Amino acid sequence: MRFFNTAGPCKPDKHYMLPAAARLPEALRLIEQEGYFVIHAPRQSGKTTTMMWLARELTAAGKYAAIMVSMEVASVFANDIDAAERALLSDWRNMAENYLPPELHPPAWPTAETGQRINAALRAWAQAIPRPLVIFMDEIDGYRIRH
Repeated sequence: MRFFNTAGPCKPDKHYMLPAAARLPEALRLIEQEGYFVIHAPRQSGKTTTMMWLARELTAAGKYAAIMVSMEVASVFANDIDAAERALLSDWRNMAENYLPPELHPPAWPTAETGQRINAALRAWAQAIPRPLVIFMDEIDGYRIRH
């Protein structure tokens, strides 16, 4: 029996929800133009669910390797950029291995200086796979580096 969910990503087979495609009608055009966009909306309004759906649909269509990753794992390392980068990249690899087919998994992360690891990793990943890489970053507002 389905119910209304306000505690995390929605699953169509378990929760009542609006179709995710209708929520961001311009997203596909921006992605095809290699553009960037921000989803800004109140808490519990479906941002994570929508990004997960977009990633799944883009990958399933065969044109892109799309994944939603979270920045939240780095929030506990606000004073340690090195640890934050390592936590993010570890979590992102785990997400890729769980949600993307093997041919779209990232390669071994390259060695890079602290503060440059994410850039180097995303560049290596995009170059190693046969499709354009689309990254949806969730919880970006929760990631702050303090000096």
